[in-house]
Formats: sequence, C-alpha cells, structure tokens
Amino acid sequence: MVNLNQDFEKRKIIETLVDPNVSVILAEFEKGEKDSAYLTEKLGISLDEIKERLSCVIAHGFVTMNQNGNKIIFRADMDKLNRIMESDENFTSVVDGLTELDQYLN
Repeated sequence: MVNLNQDFEKRKIIETLVDPNVSVILAEFEKGEKDSAYLTEKLGISLDEIKERLSCVIAHGFVTMNQNGNKIIFRADMDKLNRIMESDENFTSVVDGLTELDQYLN
C-alpha cells in the first residue's frame, strides 16, 4: 500500500526542485557549499528570499544552512538530491524533454 502522505511529500519536493526559482540556487551548490554573501550577490536576491525559496528543501534535509561567524553557509546533500530525482519515474521523461528542447534551441 502506498503512503499517500509520503507520495504527496515526494511530489512536493520534486516540484520544488525543478522550480526555476529554486533550481537556479541549487545549481550554485554543484561545486560545493556557498556562503550567503556570494549567493545574494550572484543571484541578485536577498538572503530572506533565498531562505524562502529553499525552505521546503531545507525542511526535508536536501539543503543545510549553518552559521559560520557572520556568514550563513548553504550546502546541498547532492547524494540525497540525486536519489530522489533518480527514483522518480516521471523525472526521466522531464530530463529527456529538456535535453530535446536544449538541442533544438542550440
């Protein structure tokens, strides 16, 4: 029997991860942790906006936020992110569609 609440949470997380407003931030974590000053300057949005956009993935442990002196350091759990995306049956078709669109545009 499928746990509907768990399935709903998984859907919500995946929708959040592919949201352009969130994925642009997550893309910054591909090469490691980033501090808040870097992110606010690079993305041109406030720290509060970054926290708001990442709130769902932070709440579910996909991104951590730690204070280091005067800085806030964000770090993505890339293994956890990859596992949820690989386990989603619809993600493969999304990736295929995006790849096809990218090839068409280029």
